Amino acid sequence: MRVIVAPDKFKGSATAAEAAAALAAGLRRARPDLDVAELPVADGGDGTVAAALAAGYQPVRTRADGPTGEPVETTFAIRDGVAVIELADVSGLRRLPPRSPAPGGGSPAAGMAPRPAFAPLTASTYGVGQVIIAALDRGAGTIVLGIGGSASTDGGAGMVQALGVRLTGRAGAPIGRGGAALADLAVVDVSGLDRRLGAVRFLVACDVDNPLLGPAGAAAVFGPQKGAGPAEVALLERALSRWSAVTIAALDEPAVRGGVGSLATAPGAGAAGGTGFAALAYLGASLVPGIDLVLELTGFDAALAGTDLVITGEGSLDRQTLRGKAPLGVARAAARRGVPVAVVAGRVLLTGDELAGAGFTAACSLADFEPDEAASMLKVAVLLERAGGEIAAGPLLGGRLPGIS
Repeated sequence: MRVIVAPDKFKGSATAAEAAAALAAGLRRARPDLDVAELPVADGGDGTVAAALAAGYQPVRTRADGPTGEPVETTFAIRDGVAVIELADVSGLRRLPPRSPAPGGGSPAAGMAPRPAFAPLTASTYGVGQVIIAALDRGAGTIVLGIGGSASTDGGAGMVQALGVRLTGRAGAPIGRGGAALADLAVVDVSGLDRRLGAVRFLVACDVDNPLLGPAGAAAVFGPQKGAGPAEVALLERALSRWSAVTIAALDEPAVRGGVGSLATAPGAGAAGGTGFAALAYLGASLVPGIDLVLELTGFDAALAGTDLVITGEGSLDRQTLRGKAPLGVARAAARRGVPVAVVAGRVLLTGDELAGAGFTAACSLADFEPDEAASMLKVAVLLERAGGEIAAGPLLGGRLPGIS
């Protein structure tokens, strides 16, 4: 019997590849006769490049500026002229420097990462543009950009600055990086934009539908997640509004799909602190649900041929899952081929009816093995291996033990 193991990351405790390996180990230990394929997935955030590499893409290491300007080593993936770039790996929250502990504050608890030093007004996507240039230098004709997990609210301005767009303030000098600097923006000069971009197809993996501005926009919704207080959110909202207005004045609207004015309100324009807007306006990108794009990149549909069961998973299976996160995308893709899907999560917060409606045949919660959440996160690999073993021995794969519920 053939099983595909296709989980997303278990945030804070295991990458998608680590989760897939642990589940597969449990399956193989319990049932050596199984044909188990590991296809870790992602929804456009952390793990997008790793999913491409697991599917046979080649890694390319490059150096770029992190969200606060410090140099970072990052990796993108490429195969047959298609490059996969992950914003989170160069300009993401995890690339922020760790916060210095307060005097006498002690060290983080065992197993817990130090809290990042948020930079809500100055964090930038400049490094993303640098990685795009590196992909162009490698001959990429299609660029897939996963934009989840960003640390900035700069409207993607840093990205386009790195690509050659000149942004100047009212005094005529170039503005700095970060969202707050856009409040002083006066002129956008696109004459230096890298000409190779015109021949490139951009696909942006995006799993949110927020517009650029307003109460559902980038600053209001995502700014607080990146350390912005009320006054900083208000400043970033004004700055992004200025960014949108000056962009409209600078670009030839008929040459931009839908007109730049409409792009500020387009679903997904507010993704990644407004990077979705810049991708639409300056790169002519198409925004695509992240998991659908990753499944296409990894050849998931073709891999389903002859498969008896798919196992997916993530850290928390909840209402957010039903809004298009990776396990739901996996379940939908499998359903189109008539393949049943089991889901494993650190905790399962959906009802039986919700699970069935989403296409999950069975669900396994690691909380059933280890109720203490902190302990569960520390030994997640052991628990995932146990879950894989129980699925292997259960009725979904012809076993005799009681099945998971």
